[in-house]
Amino acid sequence: MANVFAGKRYQEAMQFAAYAHRAQMRKGADIPYIVHPIECSMIVSSITDDEDVIIAALLHDVIEDTEFDYDDIKQRFGTRVADLVHQETEDKREGQSKEETWYIRKKETIEHLKSASYDAKVICLGDKLSNIRASIRDYESSKDEFWQRFNQSDPEFQGWYYESVGSILSEELGRTEAWKEYDELCREIFGTLDIDEIEKRLVSES
Repeated sequence: MANVFAGKRYQEAMQFAAYAHRAQMRKGADIPYIVHPIECSMIVSSITDDEDVIIAALLHDVIEDTEFDYDDIKQRFGTRVADLVHQETEDKREGQSKEETWYIRKKETIEHLKSASYDAKVICLGDKLSNIRASIRDYESSKDEFWQRFNQSDPEFQGWYYESVGSILSEELGRTEAWKEYDELCREIFGTLDIDEIEKRLVSES
């Protein structure tokens, strides 16, 4: 693993990601955003030593959240990396309310994940585990205000999303330590949820 992180391509990708996310901070925290994709790539490296997949994990939010696009990544790091990043990119429906489109965007992610490649699922797990780790840390220090920082402030709806993703990922990644940690942290922050009933509420409110 150390060879991947010390390698020229990963170092170039980290410089590119740091520049792409240069003006961004983590939601509700005074932490540079680049910390998240670096952590995501480290989690992914615990599952695979495929350099392209680890680099794609590092770049997974570039198309979605920065001024750079698919072609920028393809030119720098190749088609396979660009394709993997594209698979992780959500259609944010620019110009529409993020609160009003939250359910349909997350539902699209869940449906896409069902047929996604193994490599894409590994990156998704790295992304979501990094997010849930951050949520656990921040939740303990500010329980009353914590959920207000998100486009969807109902914790049960957030739980529906994270549990649905975890269920899909468990089919191929359930034996990994990363998935086991993800599952444990989801239960810690969300408790036991009736996913089907929560989705009915989501549909009726959307």
